[in-house]
Amino acid sequence: MDIKIISVGKLKEKYLKQGIDEYMKRLKPYAKVKIEEVPDEHAPEHLSDAEKEEVINKEGRRILSKISTDTYVITLEIEGKMLTSEAFAKKLDELATYGKSKIAFVIGGSLGLSDDVKSRSDFAISFSKMTYPHQLMRLVLLEQVYRGYKIMRNEPYHK
Repeated sequence: MDIKIISVGKLKEKYLKQGIDEYMKRLKPYAKVKIEEVPDEHAPEHLSDAEKEEVINKEGRRILSKISTDTYVITLEIEGKMLTSEAFAKKLDELATYGKSKIAFVIGGSLGLSDDVKSRSDFAISFSKMTYPHQLMRLVLLEQVYRGYKIMRNEPYHK
């Protein structure tokens, strides 16, 4: 399976990079995983609604440019469906079973995802009703993908 994680913004924190590198290494036997960063749009602290929309739409166009037509798109959204780790593993397994070998997970910027990106999404997932920094979500997502593969293969994984 080819998994692409498309994320807005550049990762700067060393501890997050180390965690992400670890899970990328762990995932090698299971899937080809690639992270693509799209530049975030400069957004001052106080923006009007129109300015926020403009930022989200610019980032959205950058995200969409990274997605091919034959890719199954899963967006990370607060409004998305919450799954257990087992249900997430089942979803990954079903996608592979039904020939969806190219998957893109999309993590928006600090203002969220554009309507165009949400429209392109085949499945919206939420990891919590809480909001997390989008850089941290890369690590959380990779850990859950790894956990999903361990569950699919009935391999042990620490609790």
